[in-house]
Amino acid sequence: MRAMEKPRIQVDFNELVQPDVVLLSKTDLVIDATSASVLLSEGLPVFVYEYNCYADGTEEYLLAEGTAELNDVAANGEWSKPAKWCCRIHDNGVRVEIT
Repeated sequence: MRAMEKPRIQVDFNELVQPDVVLLSKTDLVIDATSASVLLSEGLPVFVYEYNCYADGTEEYLLAEGTAELNDVAANGEWSKPAKWCCRIHDNGVRVEIT
């Protein structure tokens, strides 16, 4: 990963705990889309994505930019407790690209 690039981290957008917060990781260390190890830290800029391929061959990408933050179980719900890290999605939200 080049120094200025944001790590690209796969998430499951079904794990949105707030309209602008998605669960990111259970651990401090994640592997990004380039197979690079990324040490998460409070305020780290990240690019998150989800890829779906449907039976008809349609490919869907859900994409967002955001910032890593520690999971606040009190705000995000008890079910989010296994996650240590979340991504707070920037104001431009989640965009969908269909191919």
